[in-house]
Amino acid sequence: MASMGSLAFDEFGRPFLILKDEESQNRLTGTEAIKAHIIAAKAVASTLRTSLGPKGLDKLMVSADGDITITNDGATILKMMDVDHQIAKLMVQLSQSQDDEIGDGTTGVVVLCGALLEQAEFLLDKGIHPIRIADGYEMAAACAVKNLDKIADTFQVDPSDTENLVRTAKTTLGSKIINKCHDQMAKIAVDAVMAVADFETKDVNFELIKVEAKVGGSMEDSMLVKGVIVDKDFSHPQMPKELKDAKIAILTCPFEPPKPKTKHKLDVESVEDYKKLRNYEKETFEKMVQQVKDAGATLAICQWGFDDEANHLLLQKELPAVRWVGGPEIELIAIATGGRIVPRFQELTSEKLGKAGIVKEMSFGTTKDKMLVIEECKNSKAVTIFLRGGTKMIIEEAKRSMHDALCVVRNLVRDNRVVYGGGAAEVSCALAVSKEADNIKSIEQYAFRAFADALESIPLALAENCGLSPIQTLTEIKSRQVSEENPALGVNCLDLGAGDMKKQSVIETLHSKKSQLQLATQLVKMILKIDDIRSPSGM
Repeated sequence: MASMGSLAFDEFGRPFLILKDEESQNRLTGTEAIKAHIIAAKAVASTLRTSLGPKGLDKLMVSADGDITITNDGATILKMMDVDHQIAKLMVQLSQSQDDEIGDGTTGVVVLCGALLEQAEFLLDKGIHPIRIADGYEMAAACAVKNLDKIADTFQVDPSDTENLVRTAKTTLGSKIINKCHDQMAKIAVDAVMAVADFETKDVNFELIKVEAKVGGSMEDSMLVKGVIVDKDFSHPQMPKELKDAKIAILTCPFEPPKPKTKHKLDVESVEDYKKLRNYEKETFEKMVQQVKDAGATLAICQWGFDDEANHLLLQKELPAVRWVGGPEIELIAIATGGRIVPRFQELTSEKLGKAGIVKEMSFGTTKDKMLVIEECKNSKAVTIFLRGGTKMIIEEAKRSMHDALCVVRNLVRDNRVVYGGGAAEVSCALAVSKEADNIKSIEQYAFRAFADALESIPLALAENCGLSPIQTLTEIKSRQVSEENPALGVNCLDLGAGDMKKQSVIETLHSKKSQLQLATQLVKMILKIDDIRSPSGM
């Protein structure tokens, strides 16, 4: 039997064993390692390939708890997939970084990455060194980005004329489950971003846009509220259901007698003692309510709860109140109404009150679910998108779709240049990269041509998902793009064959397309540079 290790001694003469564990490890080196990575990445990309485009199919995922999610959002699919392989995990992170940075194009970036690695496999079989392939890809990506800048159009972002923004948001929502009312949803997304956008710094603070959802009703019932919606109701059923010109006290202190901070014990030895304690509590409650009334408040919004006695006293004193409002909602209400969050009753003054035109309670269906709407606020920069839908799954997918649409509109506010979708930009870049390959004398020209072939995987996948003949459609688009010198020609998913994406308003942001190319190329370059894998046996 082979020795498991060798005996050695430290400087004090104490013995210790040096164990050998190479035999218990799996090891892959050289081209074998790279090919193992490529197979894993292709498996992930092929899963998402069928979800690309307006006719892309949805995936149904069941979590360990039995929760069901139906979506065609690339980032969500990969996040919920149980992935063990190291490289497949990198693909998940790639999709997530595209989602964090751009918010859209999460499926396309993974499909492109898979196609680039597939083409790299052919080049490796030809005997080209992985570093030369990686360098060639990087040069080709720079060439493609340069071409994107050349073919990009500029959109005028004008709060008074939002038609261009709505058309771009509609392209994003076209591939989602909510595309039956994508006109309305796109308009809601654009109006929300326009309400909170800062055009001087060209930025949008997403914390001012809250997305609330309620199961029931139809998707057409969704709306944009120029204010805040809180999933709470008034603390007492006999309080008024609507308040006009409300002055709101925003409190983070509870309606209860103050407790000493030290450990204490109170002995009640007689009825009189109990009555005194009872009266003290009552006086404290009355004093607290009076302090709120004296400040001029007509509505109290409290982060903490209060007991039935305090609730009854609030009703008697005609001070409507809402309890157990969460921290983020409290902050949003303070921003919207121009109020200050008050931590102690003693600090409450009329200057710290928030102001709102209407505060009303909405009820839904037969379930008696209620929500509070605060509208006509002093600061209209806080808005709430309120989504409705038939089931919880539709609501969740609508939320994800709305997030994508909001991100696209924000990207246009930041950089108002656009390219055309339907694979048009990819075909145009593929033609430009192929043309540039003819001018390259070194071996990188093979990588350039491979990069061009990989770019064509996007229009091919789009055509395939629409039930068109992929090769025939792509050939037609390429020949027409060259002969007509029109980089807006792409796969017409809603009709047949090639079509002008500019006329059909299939629009994507330049920022998103550039990010897809750069992120995919960076990851491929990283994967091609790994030539040795050591992992414990059994993995």
